[in-house]
Amino acid sequence: MTTAQGPLAGLKVLDLSIIVAGGTASSLLADFGAEVVKVERPGSGDPLRNWGPFANGVSLWWKVHSRNKKSITLNLGTPEGQGVLKKLAAQADVLIEGFRPGAMENWGLGPDDLHKVNPKLVMLRYSGFGQTGPYKDRPGFGTIAECMSGYINMTGFPGTAPNLPPIPLADEIAGVFGAMAGMMALYHRDASGNPDAKGQVVDVSLFEPLFRLCIPHITMFDMLGINRERVGNNFPDAAPRSLYQTSDNRWLGLSATSQSTFESLAQAIGMPDLITRPEFKDNAARLENRDELNVELQGWLGQRDLKETIDNLVPAGAVVGPVYDAPQIMNDPHYQAREDIIEIDDPELGKTKMLGVIPKFSETPGAVEHAGPTVGEHNQHIYSSWLGLDKGELAEMSEQGTI
Repeated sequence: MTTAQGPLAGLKVLDLSIIVAGGTASSLLADFGAEVVKVERPGSGDPLRNWGPFANGVSLWWKVHSRNKKSITLNLGTPEGQGVLKKLAAQADVLIEGFRPGAMENWGLGPDDLHKVNPKLVMLRYSGFGQTGPYKDRPGFGTIAECMSGYINMTGFPGTAPNLPPIPLADEIAGVFGAMAGMMALYHRDASGNPDAKGQVVDVSLFEPLFRLCIPHITMFDMLGINRERVGNNFPDAAPRSLYQTSDNRWLGLSATSQSTFESLAQAIGMPDLITRPEFKDNAARLENRDELNVELQGWLGQRDLKETIDNLVPAGAVVGPVYDAPQIMNDPHYQAREDIIEIDDPELGKTKMLGVIPKFSETPGAVEHAGPTVGEHNQHIYSSWLGLDKGELAEMSEQGTI
């Protein structure tokens, strides 16, 4: 086994979650050195393994999302498996689970049970609607969370249906919030200097983190009666900000939502009169006349190709950038310089490119040691190093269906 590096080296994490949300939290922790042990159902493993596309019969979702993690199998539905999980939890700093509220308690693995064997354990609990409230027992995937967060109602163009994102957005944002919350709980446990400081339970729903990012949404309605609606590619509270098409049929994002950036843009495109024209003189005026302003900008941008546009506007201080697809990202020198795309050698896939470790640490950077493991690949290593079990004991557990 490789030696972990990064600021979280030495941190032990048990990940009992499935699919995306909890796995995003543990993936971030694993990138920065935590020993993340993915606890999977014997035989089938995490359902994420069934998400395509596949290469050599292996899910690419799994290979990236579960990189740096170690896989063990354990049947949590049996008393034997529940007993083993308690022994593992006694060795862990963080436990992540994503079952419906009440499931862990029914197995005798709820917070009270686990804190009896490890009072310092931090437990991240993922569910669609949280551990409390009238909807707590509803099944919940990220799609429903996105809809009920208020975010989806704002996506799309006026007069059209709202748009769902093409990624599991609510799950991934909940994963980021969970990783952050887990580190907060660990800080509270460890930074006080109190040797008796305990762990705690962090209740992470799928809908609330995305709701939290719709920052003034509720306050605007409460104070001003503004119910945010769909505005396409525009930003409702500042202008200009949209997508524009260049003469070579490329798309470009442009944002000039502060007065100084708008004035820099107007000078860069040779239209300084935009600054003094009453309909564009300040943000309030630009919002009221946003469509007319977009026509003016599209007229200039539509006469130039993407390269000429970037070459002219960026040196002048305008905030612009191209809309990239995957090959354009892979060929971009800035992505390459920041090592945002790395290549690893995987036993099942061979040479494989994937996203790098983000963000960048100056003193304790993270690393990608390996892609997602096979089901139970680390049974012997983890059960031996954490619990001291030998091969004979593992073989017996396997025969019993415990692992």
